[in-house]
Amino acid sequence: MQTRVIESIADIDPVHWNGLLNDANPFVRHEFLAALEATGCVGAKKGWLPRHLVCELDDGELAGALPLYLKSNSYGEFVFDFSWANAYHQAGLNYYPKLTSAVPFSPVTGPRLLVSNTREDCSTIQMALVQAALSLTRSAELSSFHMLFPDRGQITLLEKAGLLIRKDCQFHWHNKNYGSFDDFLESFTAVKRKKTRRERRRIKESGIHFITRRGSDLADADWEQIMPLYAGTFLRRGNEPYLNRDFFRQICVSMPENIVVFMGYRDDELIAVAICLQSDTTLYGRYWGAAEYVDSLHFETCYYQGIDYCIDQGLQSFEPGTQGEHKISRGFVPTETWSAHWLSRPDFAAAIDDYLSREREHIDRYIDELGNHVPYRNSSS
Repeated sequence: MQTRVIESIADIDPVHWNGLLNDANPFVRHEFLAALEATGCVGAKKGWLPRHLVCELDDGELAGALPLYLKSNSYGEFVFDFSWANAYHQAGLNYYPKLTSAVPFSPVTGPRLLVSNTREDCSTIQMALVQAALSLTRSAELSSFHMLFPDRGQITLLEKAGLLIRKDCQFHWHNKNYGSFDDFLESFTAVKRKKTRRERRRIKESGIHFITRRGSDLADADWEQIMPLYAGTFLRRGNEPYLNRDFFRQICVSMPENIVVFMGYRDDELIAVAICLQSDTTLYGRYWGAAEYVDSLHFETCYYQGIDYCIDQGLQSFEPGTQGEHKISRGFVPTETWSAHWLSRPDFAAAIDDYLSREREHIDRYIDELGNHVPYRNSSS
């Protein structure tokens, strides 16, 4: 068994890479990662230089893989370490480049150490991948190695390998076998139920109706309308969009069953859009945009349309993205997320370990407090 670095996922057969996946999480599929590279969304200019690790047996069989990038910044990660970088800078040290295992621009929990769970040596291969990443960090004299949003089940192995564990919080929706959106609202308190219905009513009164499109339903003409709305969300904040039109067009062809777009129209004019991905069990809200401000339009586009879709399709959960305490009153509950970190300098590692310990206590209190504000009559909902 040996590990090696590949500088493009195109160097690996898609069937072999996808054969390592134990679930249908779309963000680590070969098609998704390959589209990022092929369309220039990642690369040296973007600060995401592919350095994927693969583990192969002596006969050449692909036994494991780790999506991995050499990072020259911390943008598009959503696990914020800017203060760590500043501390390195103040000490006269370079924090960048660093090595990061993550899905670019996607704060979505999922597998990172890709090994088929049918293998008896699964944990051995996973540990080999972690050790190879640490060896690469040392040999290249990098400041650190990071793994962002790994499955909770991989945390124990990462701790055993000596990584520091960081906890954070997102807000997710869970399907309790609701028969309809009204059925879902019946689990709310009367006050919260009334508020949600009022928000949805405002959209209808504004003359806006929604159409749900899958990847195979979206033509180039649709993306001509969608992209300005998507890009506008970034440009209004002074940032360039992470992804380009070619990326979306490519994944609509290569993985159309994973693409879901909610499109809000007034007459024939596209007013709002939410671009999502889905697995067999989960809807992932990723990007949204709107042509104008309409009261409650964000909630309808990004949350209520997704919940409606999950109920209709029988999906178990909806992850609408990072941050946003306003999601709680709309049925999303605080949910733990994780990351793991290894710092090459023991003095900085000790300081960050102490910081993470105190941060975890704060996150635990934060989650407990937010749990008191969910809209459900019964907190178990």
